[in-house]
Amino acid sequence: MSNERDVQHPQPPSRVFARRSILRGAALGATAGLVSSTTTAGAAANGTPSAGSRSFRWLGTSGWRIDVDGRTVLFDPYITRFKTGLFCGEFKADTKLASDPELIKDRIGHPEIVLVSHSHWDHISDVPYIAKTTGARIIGTETTFHLLVAFGVDSGQISVVKGGEILDFAGITIEVVSSRHSRNKNYSYFAPGTLHAPPAEPPATISDLPEGDTLAFQVTVGGGGPSAFLMGASDFSERALEGLRPDLAMIAVPASTATFRYAPRLLRALGEPGVVVPVHWDNFEKPLSEPPRHDPTMNLNDFVAQVHQASPTSRVVVPDYRTTYGSDMGRAAPTAARPHTQ
Repeated sequence: MSNERDVQHPQPPSRVFARRSILRGAALGATAGLVSSTTTAGAAANGTPSAGSRSFRWLGTSGWRIDVDGRTVLFDPYITRFKTGLFCGEFKADTKLASDPELIKDRIGHPEIVLVSHSHWDHISDVPYIAKTTGARIIGTETTFHLLVAFGVDSGQISVVKGGEILDFAGITIEVVSSRHSRNKNYSYFAPGTLHAPPAEPPATISDLPEGDTLAFQVTVGGGGPSAFLMGASDFSERALEGLRPDLAMIAVPASTATFRYAPRLLRALGEPGVVVPVHWDNFEKPLSEPPRHDPTMNLNDFVAQVHQASPTSRVVVPDYRTTYGSDMGRAAPTAARPHTQ
């Protein structure tokens, strides 16, 4: 969770550089026309990519569905999106956790791997249902492990990581990156805490879900990429990012200026990615069936301007919920219809 409110490198370098050059070449002089914060008319909803394709779909907040040759990886899949009062100044920490099976099944396909950045509700609360109904391998922190076990997920299905691991899933490579949670104006963050054993009772409310440390992931698909860097919160460890150099960077938008020179330092550490995709700027209590609405504490336009200034050759794509994107974050054609391009 990213908040301003006070509520309490597996791919060879030569291949990466070649692909990033192509992505950047398409961006020079054209970035302004590729930035859109609303759903484009004609974008295909819930399209399933064809076999042999590589595609990305934003699940809102920091969540992604990545499809690779008929295989699916999920990152922070928060789909049910129930109300807590967070966006209207009436936050209720005792809000009951909920998952809507029909909404979830409509979005996730048949995931093989689920990556979890941290354990706040807007990242993990749909993961227990997904784990128990799909058998997907869950990768996350020790706190994520203990929470999921308390929810009844098979412990053998969960892989605990800390950062620095590089995992080979036969054509999908996942590099685990030690990361940090977003800071608010008081230089603190929401719901800290870690677990070293499962809680006595299954978590029932959002206050039962501590942050439990934060991870980022770099996912590289196939021998030719692309590599995508995935963030779940808007802070980072500069040293932990050294050498990653992703093609695509899904970057969480900060809600405060507490982190020193957030965008310039992050983009420099990532080697000025070919494509930058801002995430975690939307109101995640509105349903995914509606166009994205801004979190009122976020200044998305200012963040995009900072990206352009810090990394002028990066192409910026502001995603929507309904579009299936290709491996370069251009609009891809699902099997049913081809949507308009940005």
